[in-house]
Amino acid sequence: MSIRNLDVLFSPETIALIGASNQPWSVGAVLARNLLCAGFAGPVLTVNPSERAIRSTLNYHSVSELPLTPDLAIIATPPESVPGLIKELGERGCRAAVVITAGFGEGEQADGKALQQAMLEAARPYLMRIVGPNCLGILAPHKGINASFAHLTPLKGDIAFVTQSGAVATSILDWASARGIGFSYIISLGAMSDVDFGDVLDFLALDPKTHSILLYVEAISDARKFLSAARMASRNKPVVVVKAGRSDAGAKAALSHTGALAGSDAIYDAAFRRAGMLRVKTLDELFQAAGTLATGIRVQGDRPAADLEAITLTLIKLSQLASDLERVVELDINPLLADASGVMALDARIVIRSSQRQRLPMAIRPYPKQLAQTITTRSGQAYCLRPIRPEDESALVHMLGQSSPSDVRLRFFAAIRKFDHAFAARLTQIDYDREMAFVAIPSGSDEIVGVVRLSADPDKEKAEFAVMVRSDFKGTGLGYSLMQQIIHFARMNAIKQLFADVLRENHPMLKMVKEFGFLVLPTNHQADSVTVVLNL
Repeated sequence: MSIRNLDVLFSPETIALIGASNQPWSVGAVLARNLLCAGFAGPVLTVNPSERAIRSTLNYHSVSELPLTPDLAIIATPPESVPGLIKELGERGCRAAVVITAGFGEGEQADGKALQQAMLEAARPYLMRIVGPNCLGILAPHKGINASFAHLTPLKGDIAFVTQSGAVATSILDWASARGIGFSYIISLGAMSDVDFGDVLDFLALDPKTHSILLYVEAISDARKFLSAARMASRNKPVVVVKAGRSDAGAKAALSHTGALAGSDAIYDAAFRRAGMLRVKTLDELFQAAGTLATGIRVQGDRPAADLEAITLTLIKLSQLASDLERVVELDINPLLADASGVMALDARIVIRSSQRQRLPMAIRPYPKQLAQTITTRSGQAYCLRPIRPEDESALVHMLGQSSPSDVRLRFFAAIRKFDHAFAARLTQIDYDREMAFVAIPSGSDEIVGVVRLSADPDKEKAEFAVMVRSDFKGTGLGYSLMQQIIHFARMNAIKQLFADVLRENHPMLKMVKEFGFLVLPTNHQADSVTVVLNL
């Protein structure tokens, strides 16, 4: 779905435990111990139809008896009861639940699948988020939350660990505890009926307490969402992943555990690299990565002795070939030699599919060349307008270098003297899904003189935009034309709102957005910037 209501999942004010127990070593008893003893500052409300108190805390016999509306509910009751509990909690205003219970279709059990669907349908009217079912739970040490049946509560730290497997979560807890390594979150997703890796990565990418992310992946439920979220996260912080089910036997084990199809390992390997994540092969290597990340040390290296621009261009051309020719099943170049003088393909093989078979939609959205067009400004100047490409990096840096320091500061809210590769790559390497950027190139030229972009939230309901025109092209109407195009693009993609922060001193920009109907939101008059909003 999105990151909607994940804030209360990881930072609730009130928690309810449905299925709490006093029976020694039962799941309900361990959950109650962990929740009540981890240091959570808010109330923890227990529900059990037969108990007067749980661990000396007043117990309630039903959800309807709860004196407060819980933000987060932890459910450890028989699977048949869960859909009804979700509905009752949703009616009370609860916004998230962690379903510990198993029995929801793991291994393709039909009855369990029907129960899982009933649970999701019960949650949907209330936009209630569900972690699980069949999961260990979640742990947020900075908030004093141990909503799991793990045997340890981790130390506070800045590493987030996300897994489908509860057994792997307890293993890393044991390993880290013995070495004094802490976590910002440990999240067991289980069967991922709702909240999945993509949702959690979107949340963690912007979480200030998380400096690095570890993933233990058995299967991906929504490939495009996962890759988009992973790409965003890996730009800001290291993301290390280990993939279970690499062999046929392992894939079958992953299927029986969470009920999800593991898929081809080669496809996962390519996807992880494409998203900028570091893949490790074993749990031991993942633990070693956790130890390295916990030190806070970031390795610096020299530029490799190869023509990176030539390698990049080759990969782009191969990707474009695969996306343009729908009948291409495989494209194998082996070996591809790369050195300081360029690249050379010594051997190649292409496999073509039958024309009767349709290709499934790509998990990675290809370059949208169909969006390229010619536009004419109010002054009569014609420009080629097309989506930005990774190989535009040098042209974009040249455009910024040709702009005045004042214009650069108005665009980026800071005085930037050097536009390095990392900075330019973030602007040119986009996913064409949640992010889009168009560049303007004058007819008969190859120089970029204007850029407009938007970056949408995971729901694609709101998008932040930015526009910049090279200083010597200001006043020609190019900025106005770029704004027209990005508003049109947002409407065509059903985005409901465009917004941006604009420096108060940027009078030309404020004047232009008002012409397009943007509202300037009330703000503190002492603030340097204002927020402008256009509802589409």
